[in-house]
Amino acid sequence: MRLVSLLDAHGARYRVIDHVPEGRTEVVSRHRGHPVAHAAKCLVVMVKTGKRTRRYFLAVVPGDARVDLEGLKDLADGTYVSFASAEKAEALSGSVSGTILPFSFDPDLELVVDPRLLEHPEIFFNAARLDRSLALNTQDYQDHLRRIGARIRPITAGEA
Repeated sequence: MRLVSLLDAHGARYRVIDHVPEGRTEVVSRHRGHPVAHAAKCLVVMVKTGKRTRRYFLAVVPGDARVDLEGLKDLADGTYVSFASAEKAEALSGSVSGTILPFSFDPDLELVVDPRLLEHPEIFFNAARLDRSLALNTQDYQDHLRRIGARIRPITAGEA
């Protein structure tokens, strides 16, 4: 798996958690045994920036929050914003809905992370499959975000 190779190459601290197949953040958080706020909810958002131009964002927020779509539209100086279609989200992220990683491996998918997610010692997310998750040391995730120049900014619209 590309992600595990990346994490190992940088000495990241993580744990693999096997569980019953589940993609809903609230439910899988119970299976993994952590507060929902510690889950990385990953959503692909499309922002139109012109008649024929679009930008795609991988918005990563705490599991108990909603993505601030209007804030992402403003960030991109866009004219329209919506969640990407499932087909587009899966193509850009390389995984099916419910298993999207808080990492982007596609240059057309800009990573934006809400700082509230980074307040806990570990973040939890499905590992590109419904029956396996990773618990990743938050400092190691922040180091990755700095290495790639990802944006860390408030992008939540309150609790989900």
